[in-house]
Parts: sequence; C-alpha cells; structure tokens
Amino acid sequence: MANKRHKPEEIVTKLRQVEVLVGQGMARIDAIRQISVVEQTYYRWRKQYGGMGTAQLVRHRNIWDC
Repeated sequence: MANKRHKPEEIVTKLRQVEVLVGQGMARIDAIRQISVVEQTYYRWRKQYGGMGTAQLVRHRNIWDC
C-alpha cells in the first residue's frame, strides 16, 4: 500500500464522514475502514484535528506557519 499524505482539509472531511456514519448506526471500526485509513491513523487525526471546522483549520494552519 502506497503512503499518501492527506491534506488537513481532507483529514477534517474524513473525520466528519466517520462521525456521520457512526451516527447512522455503523460501527466505528467499520466507518474507519470505509474511509480507507487504519484505526491508529484515525485516532491520531482525531487527537490533532478533532472538533475542528474549516475556519478553525485555517486559523490552526496560520499559527503553525509563523
């Protein structure tokens, strides 16, 4: 499997997709597999980007660019 670097916008979108699928009654592990990432990656992303919207993501990026 090739390594792919996901952009922060894609990460936030995938995290939201998992939350929607879980809200629809799908098991969390199945939802994580459906977005094509491993469980460890999902939890790492959730720790770093969890709860962020796109506006907060832009602000987060600007802080780290300085």
